[in-house]
Amino acid sequence: MAEIAALEAVRQCTSELDKYVYLRQLQDSSPPLFYKLLMNNAQELLPVVYTPTVGQACQEYSKLPIHIHGLVIRPEDKGNILQKLKDWGGVQSIRVIVVTDGERILGLGDLGFNGMGISEGKILLYTVMAGVNPAVCMPVCLDVGTNNEEYLADPTYKGLRQKRLRGQEYDDLVDEFMTAVRDLGDHTLLQFEDFGNSNAFRLLDKYTPLQCSFNDDIQGTACITLAGLLSALRVTGQALKDQTILFLGAGEAGTGIGQLIAKAIQAETDLTEKAALERCYYLDSKGLVCASRTDLQHHKQPFAHDVPFQSNLLDAVKELKPTMLVGVSTQPGAFTKEVVEAMAEFNERPIVFPLSNPTSKAECTYEEAFTWTNGKVVFASGSPFDSLKAPDGKIYFPAQANNAYISFTIRFQVCIYCKETFC
Repeated sequence: MAEIAALEAVRQCTSELDKYVYLRQLQDSSPPLFYKLLMNNAQELLPVVYTPTVGQACQEYSKLPIHIHGLVIRPEDKGNILQKLKDWGGVQSIRVIVVTDGERILGLGDLGFNGMGISEGKILLYTVMAGVNPAVCMPVCLDVGTNNEEYLADPTYKGLRQKRLRGQEYDDLVDEFMTAVRDLGDHTLLQFEDFGNSNAFRLLDKYTPLQCSFNDDIQGTACITLAGLLSALRVTGQALKDQTILFLGAGEAGTGIGQLIAKAIQAETDLTEKAALERCYYLDSKGLVCASRTDLQHHKQPFAHDVPFQSNLLDAVKELKPTMLVGVSTQPGAFTKEVVEAMAEFNERPIVFPLSNPTSKAECTYEEAFTWTNGKVVFASGSPFDSLKAPDGKIYFPAQANNAYISFTIRFQVCIYCKETFC
């Protein structure tokens, strides 16, 4: 009866953010009921505690009437981070940590301390999707300041009121934190979440050999997108090696996907790494990533192929004739009618994946992609879209390619460091 009453209370809330606040307060007052409610109603409630509602919740986090469930680490904690981890966990062994520094939250940018909401939302997936005991799950925010002027000027902002920590001081703080995680002495999985491009790649490269860890934006997004692509190919009947994939957005998520696709192609063919990478093309804020450009960051350089430069997405689509279009740009509406119609001109079943989160940042909607391709699109989005009733009366349900599904698989993976099954 309590679960039914709680679910009805959620449904009576007048906005998605109100639902979020209600559930956060329920998590404080009755944790067993909160988790039971989530696990038994995941399809309905995950969009509330996770994407897309968590985006708005993070933006307004400091103003919301909620208690912090995670651990906040600031520069003033240097020298005492291990003790803070132990105090937070108590006698319980910590098995999963989701950590962010709040610099690139979803498609919303630098939210600073307010990024704690994303760690708290992501950590729930380990329980809801994989059945991990919430008592062993720790959300963490490294509050190292923010460059968001709106927050710095906002008296209600609860984070550190200074520009972002950079350079050696930042690295020293992260290093002490990572050392403390290892010194816990437990089999702990660490998930890097929503770090900015300037730190995400290098921190992953530095700590992967030392700690059971992964970057969700780089590797989690890559895994679920590759899975979505392979599923789409069941519809089109084509082989992975024959695809041409064009990405709008060349950040950590986009290039991470391309790297994994290339590895998958190599695994089933005798193609070289260079040839496999040439199946993936990128358009960033300055135009098509190609060999003639001299302004490319290191993570874009493997995808700088010898093709003519194009300044916009429509021209790139017409030039490259991709079989798959992936949006990781956080530019709502970037997949225009002309772009999607061009995809349909040379693809019998065009594959269109607007993956940017939250829903307000998606490059196009399901209804738009469906309408502009006369129902031929093979579609998946990062955030959920409603089902669509077509003129023929059929109901079509859009697929969702979201990292939430990665949490389920992680539980059953064998750690390469201690050979234990994560559970």
